[in-house]
Amino acid sequence: MTDTTDPGLPHAIALAWGVAENPQRGPRRELSIERIVEQAIEIADAEGLGALSMSKLAAALGYTTMSLYRYVTSKDDLLLLMQEQAMDVDLPSGAHPELTAVMEGRIPAGDGPTWRRGLREFALASLAVYEAHPWFLDVAVQGVPLTPNNLRFVDLGLRALHDTSLSDADKLAMIMLVTSYAQSAARIQRELRGARQDPGGRDVSGAAYAEVFSELVTPERFPYLHPVVASGAYLSDDDGVDDVVFGLERVLDGIGVYVERSPAERAESPLPPHEEREAAELYARDAKVKEASRARREAEKAVREAEKRLKEARKREREAAKAAAERAARQ
Repeated sequence: MTDTTDPGLPHAIALAWGVAENPQRGPRRELSIERIVEQAIEIADAEGLGALSMSKLAAALGYTTMSLYRYVTSKDDLLLLMQEQAMDVDLPSGAHPELTAVMEGRIPAGDGPTWRRGLREFALASLAVYEAHPWFLDVAVQGVPLTPNNLRFVDLGLRALHDTSLSDADKLAMIMLVTSYAQSAARIQRELRGARQDPGGRDVSGAAYAEVFSELVTPERFPYLHPVVASGAYLSDDDGVDDVVFGLERVLDGIGVYVERSPAERAESPLPPHEEREAAELYARDAKVKEASRARREAEKAVREAEKRLKEARKREREAAKAAAERAARQ
C-alpha cells in the first residue's frame, strides 16, 4: 500500500487504488488488508456471504474483531474490496483472443463482428467471476464502478464498442444491459444448482418428476404447454442448449439491430412531432398524472434526504471505529 495523505475518496475505494493511509500496525505485523480480504473471500466462497461476519473473519485470522477495524472501517468496505479482488482476473488483451476457460465448447471465438465478439467476451468474463465467486451477486450495488479492477471490465466493454457509431451514453447503456443479463443468468444458474436437492439429499430436479408431471399437464388445461412437456423439453436437463449463452446471443442480436441504425435514426423521436406534442399536452392536463408526478418528486426528495443522513451516519461510524481502534492500540 502507498502511504499518502487522504485523497478525499471513500476509504474502501482509496484502499483499492492504494492511496489510503496505512494503519499504525502493532507488533504482529503479518496482518494486512490483502490477508483480510483473501480470508474473507475464502469464507464466502466456501459458505456463502451470509456466513461471513467480522467476528468469524477475525477468528479465522487469529485476531480480535476490533483489530480488523484498524484496516477496514466497516463490513461494506470489506465487501467492496472482496469484489475488487474477485475481479482481478486476466482479461482479453489482444484482438479478441478466445477465453479458453469460459468459451470452450460454447461459441466459436471468431463468431460475429468485432463489437459482438468483444461484448461476448465481456459477458463471459463477467460470468466467469460470478461462477467462481457466487457470493459476488449478493453484494448490493453501491454506485457506479470506481475501483481499478471494476473499471478494467468497463474498459473492456468500451473497447468492444469503440469502432461503432454509438454515443458514449449508448455505449455505457449497452455495457449495463449486458452486465445485467450476465448477473441475472448467473443468479438463476446458481439457484437452480442449489434447488436440485432438498435438505434430505433427494433429487428434486424437474427430470425426477417428468413422468407424473406429464400426466398432470393435460392438453385441456395447458394447451400450449402440454406439447412442450410431452416432448421432454420442459423438464430436460440435457437438451443440448446452453441457456445462458443462448440468451446472451439474443441480447447481442438486439444490440446489433441498434448498432446498425444510423445516428440520425437513433435520435428520432418514437412519435411524430405533432403526436409527441399532443401526448405532452395530455400528460400535463391529466390530474392523476400531476398527482403521481408530485408524489414522485416528494419521494425523490425523501430519498435524497435519506441518502444524506446515511452518508452522515457512515461518517460517524468510521470516526467511531477509528477512535475505538486507537483506544485499543493504546491498551
